[in-house]
Amino acid sequence: MVDLDFFERNGYVQLEGVFSDAELQYYTELYDRDLSDSEYFWHPIAFNGHQRVNCDPLISSPDFDSLIRHPKLLDPIEIILKGPSCLAEACLRHMTPHDGEPVEEWHRDHDHIKDRPYRCGFIHMMLYLSEVNEKTHCFSISPESYDSPILPIKEQIQQRGKVHIYGPPGTVILFNLSVVHAATVRRTIHERKTVQLYYGHRDGGVLSQFTTIPTGFWRDHPDSEVRAFYNLLNTRSQKFCDAFG
Repeated sequence: MVDLDFFERNGYVQLEGVFSDAELQYYTELYDRDLSDSEYFWHPIAFNGHQRVNCDPLISSPDFDSLIRHPKLLDPIEIILKGPSCLAEACLRHMTPHDGEPVEEWHRDHDHIKDRPYRCGFIHMMLYLSEVNEKTHCFSISPESYDSPILPIKEQIQQRGKVHIYGPPGTVILFNLSVVHAATVRRTIHERKTVQLYYGHRDGGVLSQFTTIPTGFWRDHPDSEVRAFYNLLNTRSQKFCDAFG
C-alpha cells in the first residue's frame, strides 16, 4: 500500500516489495537483452551523451507490457491519481561511468495541473535495476507538499532542500513529475540502469511525443481494459498507425 500521507507532504514516495526476486531477474535480463540486441533503438541524451535512452520498449521488447501494467504499480498510482491511469511515456535509461565533473540539472517535467488531485497530472515511476548509492549516479528530488506555494526552481531547492534516493535493485519511486528533480551525475566507475514509466489520467492530455504505442496494445488487444490503458495516443503513435495500418 502506498504511504499517501508521505506523498502529500513530499511529492514522492518509495514502494516496498513491488517485484519478486524472479520478476526482478526477468526484467533485468529483458533490459540487458534490449540494450545489447536492440541498440539501434537507444540514443544518447544530455550530459555529453553518457546517458542513453530507449523510449520505444513496447516495440523493441513488448514483454515490458507486464511491468508497465504490473498491479503492484497500478494500484498505488491509481490511488494517487484517484482514478484509472493510462500510459503517457515509457523509457529505458542507461547511465555509463563518468570521469568528468558532477552535474545536477534540476527541472520540472511539466507544469502543475492544479485541478487534479495533489496538483498531479502525471506520475513518474522509476525502477532501479542496479545498485544506487553515494558512489553511483542517482535520482534526486526536492520535496514539495501538494498544497505549498509553487516556487521557482532555485528558490525551491534553497528553501526545501534536496534528497538523494539510494537503494538496491528493485527500488521503486513514484513522484509527481511537476516536482523539482534531477539525475545526479557523479564521477563514478559504476553504470546505472533504470526503467522510467510515466502514467497519466485517462481523460487527461498527452505528455510527450517520445513513445510509440503499437496498435496491438491500444487497438487490437482482446482485453478492453488493456486497450483503454494504452488508448491515449500521442501524434507520433497516430502517424505510425496511419503509415503502417
